[in-house]
Amino acid sequence: MRIGFIGGGVMAEAIIKSIIVKKVAAAGEIIAGDISEPRRKHLGKTYGIKTTAVNADVVDVADCIILATKPQELSKVSHDLKGKLKPSQMVISIMAGINMDTLKTELSHDAVIRSMPNMPAQTGFGITVWTDSVNVSEEQKKVAQSILAAPGEEIYVKEEKYIDMATAVSGSGPAYIFMILETLTDAGVHIGMPRTLAEKLAIETTIGSAMTARLMEKHPAELKNLVTSPGGTTTEGLLKLESGGLRSLILNAVISAYEKAKKLASQK
Repeated sequence: MRIGFIGGGVMAEAIIKSIIVKKVAAAGEIIAGDISEPRRKHLGKTYGIKTTAVNADVVDVADCIILATKPQELSKVSHDLKGKLKPSQMVISIMAGINMDTLKTELSHDAVIRSMPNMPAQTGFGITVWTDSVNVSEEQKKVAQSILAAPGEEIYVKEEKYIDMATAVSGSGPAYIFMILETLTDAGVHIGMPRTLAEKLAIETTIGSAMTARLMEKHPAELKNLVTSPGGTTTEGLLKLESGGLRSLILNAVISAYEKAKKLASQK
């Protein structure tokens, strides 16, 4: 299977690395197009893949083409690809805010998949939500699933509306978690803990809590109650979080990100 990338940025690199490591495709079956020469050299030297500065070169050889550029570059990309895509080729977009109708119109191509990966894909712990157009065959769907599962996990949804929602929850979510990590670390330092120790405790506590939620399969409220003793230190801390509006802040952050994602889609 020959896989081509239009755009060789950080997320494209994460997917390239993963599909090679997971043996979804060999390095010799991958080609990446990028306008940056340093970026092309890095990808070629690091992963042994072919690179090009011409997007049409990718279309000429790939069975599956992954659009990994910034959303505002769609016009240029479509100019390079329009009329060159074969019916047998599949296009997977990881561009935020570009809906499938726009992709099909801009590319004059019907076999399109829209996906939303997230930043932890860089370390193999990503989660990607995706959907497909009716013109994607079952065989192509299986190929897409293997590619999107390589940098972590994948979830297929039948309705495209969930992609913008995923953008707000899992796409933007890591930034929320990192802010909480930063705050926990700073709080530890504030009460007198060495920064290296505070950071280690914050990171491992976050990982441990997430893994516990995954493995125990209990409601988060139930898990929270397992940590909370009557009249204890956790109760006191939770009271401060509740009075400070933590729940509503996170809720409103996700809603705002979702509204922004929909707005971006309507502008294309």
